[in-house]
Amino acid sequence: MISSRILALAAAFALIGAAPFEPAAQGDRTIYRHVSLIDGTGTPLKRDMAVIADGERIAAVLPDSALSAAQMTGAKQVDLTGQYLIPGLIDTHQHLATPPDRPEAEARLKRDIYSGITATRDMADDLRQIADITRQAQVGEIPSPDIYYAALMAGPSFFVDPRTQAIAHGAVAGKVPWEQAIDGKVDMPLAVARAKGTFATAVKIYANLPGDLVAKITGEAHRQGMQVWAHGMVFPATPFEVVDADVDTVSHSCYLAYQAIERRPDSYQHRFPIDAALFQHDNPVLAKLFADMARRGTVLDATVHVYREVEAAAKEQGKRPLCTVALAGKLTNQAYRSGVTISAGTDADSPRDDPLPALFDELELLHDAAGLPTMAVLQAATFNGAKAAGQEKEMGTIEAGKLANFAVLAKNPLENVRNFRSVVLTVKRGRAFPREEYRR
Repeated sequence: MISSRILALAAAFALIGAAPFEPAAQGDRTIYRHVSLIDGTGTPLKRDMAVIADGERIAAVLPDSALSAAQMTGAKQVDLTGQYLIPGLIDTHQHLATPPDRPEAEARLKRDIYSGITATRDMADDLRQIADITRQAQVGEIPSPDIYYAALMAGPSFFVDPRTQAIAHGAVAGKVPWEQAIDGKVDMPLAVARAKGTFATAVKIYANLPGDLVAKITGEAHRQGMQVWAHGMVFPATPFEVVDADVDTVSHSCYLAYQAIERRPDSYQHRFPIDAALFQHDNPVLAKLFADMARRGTVLDATVHVYREVEAAAKEQGKRPLCTVALAGKLTNQAYRSGVTISAGTDADSPRDDPLPALFDELELLHDAAGLPTMAVLQAATFNGAKAAGQEKEMGTIEAGKLANFAVLAKNPLENVRNFRSVVLTVKRGRAFPREEYRR
């Protein structure tokens, strides 16, 4: 017999009601009609298409003329004549809690979701806060993309970095599950299990580790079902060693350039500016590295946009920048032409008063500075982003069975990369977020 306490709790939950931005319920069907579809698979644009969302999933993708009476019966219909539907955008490099600032993070995430971004990778932060925001985003308590996040691992000497203190506030940096100091004496299965206990998708290998420890972390993380996201160079572990460890993604195109330089930094703290003159033409050393990445399927989270920030900071300080947008673009271009999968990550957001997030700057730089065609730019921010997050079976393309995550644009992004900015509607897990409803 059900106790009165259980009945009272059930009644209380019923009064609370649904979360304000919760995913659409199964059986709640919407047909997005007469739209020009760019499905993210690389196939050409298809005109006058229909996408049927049933709950949080895509039920069917078909020519509008092929819709049956049974499919339309009981379904909400949205006419998108003259507009363009693409997979939801994915930012593969954000930091939402270094240091934790809940109102700031929620404001950025709200802007993201109303700008067509349906998923993001958080690349190591204070996971005490990120874990809660991730839950709120997924169940719809806040307007936000879904978040996939990493627990950080680095050599003990890295934890003098003030950011490590900021994300461990109240505890000891390097000695908490979400950021761990790793040396040759560590119990690796336990260290990875502690990271996994934060509900992280991945381990992020950050800095000040030799190649053998990068390989040990990667092997154990994969054994325990976690991805590994690493910096392109881990100082002193070289880009060759990082890629050969079989990590899933590497971040920052410019870090890869250190492979082609005879003298390399021995730690993160000792990084030095890269001489762009060494990379006027395709570099043969990097050609070997990129061939290895292409063969393994390693994703390059290029982060061209962040080098704009790096250049600005160096100019203000009267110093040479560690790298430039031009060099980051050149390196990313060689990687792309070598068959490396490129994803779109920012690593530095636009100011709060900007109506759109920095991902659009990254997309434009991938085209303008890195020379990617517009279709490749679109895939960098959709399917390749899903692959970087380990979610390619769930999102990244418009296909039946995947999550109903997509953006609707007023202009064709294949005609001009700046047309990505013309977002009029985001749909995440079947829930609509009209751009016109966005208020900063």
